[in-house]
Amino acid sequence: MNSEVSDAVKALPQMNREQLLAAWQQHFGKPAPPGVRRELLVPMIAYRIQENAYGGLPESTRAKLREIALSLEGNRKPHAMLLQRYKPGTRLIREWGGKRHEVRILEKGFEYQGKNYDSLSVIARTITGTPWSGPVFFGLKKTKTGASKK
Repeated sequence: MNSEVSDAVKALPQMNREQLLAAWQQHFGKPAPPGVRRELLVPMIAYRIQENAYGGLPESTRAKLREIALSLEGNRKPHAMLLQRYKPGTRLIREWGGKRHEVRILEKGFEYQGKNYDSLSVIARTITGTPWSGPVFFGLKKTKTGASKK
């Protein structure tokens, strides 16, 4: 990071709200959204300063983020994001209760023991008899402690 950019970013936390709003106007070319908290102004302006100096995200990344945001707005089922990350035919294997359980990811949903399911969590509940997050059960998502439950 060059010293001019570094100094500008380092100065932000010491600025009062009025100074931060002025910095927002300077770097974004428009007023900050009404009611935005100071805790958000600092990192957002810092990112913008760096973005202006070094360039932003590649268009491919921006397109993927737009796609994700739209999918969340459209009330798509959470497993839709999972299906985008893993190719159809991918097999998820988990041992539980001394038995090997295998799930195949389909184009739309999952297959377990010859039956199709819309939700990986339903499969995890079927296997365990208890409420489980399917992605956590199959090790695709970390728990809050950072470790996948296995």
